Amino acid sequence: MEISQTGPAVSGVVVTTPPILRMAVAAYLARFKGQSRIHTESDLRGYLAWCDSRGLDPLAAARAHIELCLRWVQEVRRHRPSTVSRRLSVVTGFYRTCVIDSVLEHSPAEYVHRPHVPAESPTLGLTHLQFEAVLTGAKQSTNRYDFALVAMLGLLGLRIFEATGSNIEDLGEEHGHRVLRVRGKGDRVVLVPLPPAVGRAIEQAVDERTAGPILLTRRATRMDRHCATRRLRRLEAEHRARRIRPAAARC
Repeated sequence: MEISQTGPAVSGVVVTTPPILRMAVAAYLARFKGQSRIHTESDLRGYLAWCDSRGLDPLAAARAHIELCLRWVQEVRRHRPSTVSRRLSVVTGFYRTCVIDSVLEHSPAEYVHRPHVPAESPTLGLTHLQFEAVLTGAKQSTNRYDFALVAMLGLLGLRIFEATGSNIEDLGEEHGHRVLRVRGKGDRVVLVPLPPAVGRAIEQAVDERTAGPILLTRRATRMDRHCATRRLRRLEAEHRARRIRPAAARC
């Protein structure tokens, strides 16, 4: 397998690393597909960037280095325990794959302490009044994609990557009802009926286009989850609603 064929496995800081590390990263990311691969690559790239900024070869890292990286993520970047735990899982999986492929004799992440993650999510959904305020603000926004974004998250209950990953070609009709073909986790595809309000919001976003993403940025590129989160927070600031997180909009 050539490194040039590994796609996102060689993005960012990874392209400046030795071939053995690039191959190890490619081998690990090859175990994932779709959005899972994109998100895993993003978390792993963060760890590789941390190592690179300190002149540390990731394949020569010890348990203490990974512990220090976690403390940095917690105390400097101030990420939540769930985010820290997820990133540790990615790093642990990467080193486990290195052991399987005989790149390393043992994993330095094997005995790293995992932060405690509360069983109950601290993120609460919006009340009906709060969501109505956000939906009204999105409808009145000068950015026509705001209304479609909030409607797809709040009225359809889509995950943020499902909304941003939807294309115009996924729209259709089944038994006289307008539907949206949604690709969820594990590449599971379902047909979601569109209520009239969501249909109008999507029509406004699509306008005269016949193909491509439903949700676009101001630069006419596909909206990703980071851009969508920024749009939700801007709506919050403009309309003084409760602080919105993508998961909270799914009420």
